[in-house]
Amino acid sequence: MKVVFATAEAAPVARVGGLAEAAAGLIRSLRATTEVELTVVLPDYGDVVLESETSSELSVPEWVGEASVRAGVAPELGLVQLVTVPGMARPHPYVDASGEGWADNHQRFFGFSAAVAAITDATKPDVLHLNDWHTAMTLAWTDVPSVYTIHTLGYQGHGDIGWLRAIDTDRSTAFDRHGELNPAAGAIRLADQVIAVSPNYAEEILDPARGAGLHTLLAGRGADLVGIRNGIDTTLWDPETDEHITGSYGRNTLPDKAANKDALLASVDWEDDGGPLIGVVTRLVEQKGVDILLGLVPYLERMGARLVVLGSGEERLSLWARDLAEQYPSVFRFVDGYDLVLAHQIFAGADLFCMPSRFEPCGLAQMQAMAYGTIPVVTPVGGLVDTVIDVDAEPKTGTGVVALTIDGLGMLDALHRGVALWNNKRKRTSVQKRGMKIDWSWDQPTQQHLEVYREAAARRPS
Repeated sequence: MKVVFATAEAAPVARVGGLAEAAAGLIRSLRATTEVELTVVLPDYGDVVLESETSSELSVPEWVGEASVRAGVAPELGLVQLVTVPGMARPHPYVDASGEGWADNHQRFFGFSAAVAAITDATKPDVLHLNDWHTAMTLAWTDVPSVYTIHTLGYQGHGDIGWLRAIDTDRSTAFDRHGELNPAAGAIRLADQVIAVSPNYAEEILDPARGAGLHTLLAGRGADLVGIRNGIDTTLWDPETDEHITGSYGRNTLPDKAANKDALLASVDWEDDGGPLIGVVTRLVEQKGVDILLGLVPYLERMGARLVVLGSGEERLSLWARDLAEQYPSVFRFVDGYDLVLAHQIFAGADLFCMPSRFEPCGLAQMQAMAYGTIPVVTPVGGLVDTVIDVDAEPKTGTGVVALTIDGLGMLDALHRGVALWNNKRKRTSVQKRGMKIDWSWDQPTQQHLEVYREAAARRPS
């Protein structure tokens, strides 16, 4: 099958959050099969050097302005097409230095979508695969068998209804949702198949409380809405081969994990006090429940645990984290920013990994943690439910700790249970090994994506 795959992010070409990792993992896995000829299309944010580069102009609506595409080989990702439209090249794909969204984001990504449609019409694929609202408007200009993946339903690309007059195609009315422009709503209506990034998330978004205003549209798609869990790149996230960590280890050499804890403690200027070390690698945003976790820092000492947080995002959360690090230096460390090497070291060196998310469509970090024998402590949402089995509820199959409620009391109880689990060496070792045994790769999710592609293509044969 010929597939055009369009996304606003794919690591390492463009990386902001989980979309980048998920897209890159699926792209690599699809290309490893013999069933797909993949054309990967991303915005050209202006700082990527391609090997064997060629360029060409694209035919797009007049309001977009000039559009062109650079094709070539990107490091770690392979052959890509990078689209340039006016204003696309920015130091950050979505936000300015203050964290506010660029004022012209609709113009930028609608122009990008029009360019994706031009590439689609030129290549005539069997399937067009679009990811999140940044690509959703593509379906206003092209009508081919299509798949739309919802990575985070809360981001829909809401805009002024006046955009429909500018776009003005036979299909543009599908993007009218209650008198405003809604790219996600239009793609949900028009795509042949809709994917949510975990089975539980596919069920959650049918609920009025979690469907972000689109639950009725999603329910109307019936069996066309499917949930496929994301995977992780197990060539990058493998403690036996990871070049970023201090000492390699695996299921059968789990005691060797201790060297990584020693190194992580030393990197934050702590000595081993015999208690568990909790790690967090996250974006500092409300969705991730960072405020819930920060509110629990005063309880860490009584709990007998210490916490290391790596992340960046909302200024109020980073300021709060810095203040807490000064108030509780014996139990809390905060590293502002994102450091790939330190992230790997936290996954390898921590004993527990906390994800207090308010919602989590899939989540990758809990799978990465389990691959490293680091026990996840999570909330009962989205893909966390699909991937983490609570050891207290299921002692023989449990792989972590799942909070009963999504709030401070729920997470405090879950962390207490996590610490108690860690203090029971025999029990914790069994839980660690169960998590490390699971295949978190993209192999099975890729096969499920191929089935969705076949279904979409079969509905409208050429």
